[in-house]
Amino acid sequence: MATLRERKTYREQVLRVLYEAVEGNRLLGLTGANLRHDLDVPEQDLAAACTYLAGEGLITVDWEPGNTPAMVTLTHQGIRSMEAEEEEHG
Repeated sequence: MATLRERKTYREQVLRVLYEAVEGNRLLGLTGANLRHDLDVPEQDLAAACTYLAGEGLITVDWEPGNTPAMVTLTHQGIRSMEAEEEEHG
């Protein structure tokens, strides 16, 4: 099981990879397989990160059987959150 620091890191990585992939177009998303490949995160940790972020309203997830993300997209709130962070850190 991932530590709290690892879980936070996975969440941040999911958001960053999605944000970079869609470049602000929330109609685009990534498949769970692509996300997992890009991040090299254990499947259960990716599922946990996606569940958390979806609960926060930052992403939407279409789930496959077996608790695997099929398609993951940023919500409007998720995009705004990433843009705010980008402005803050220049």
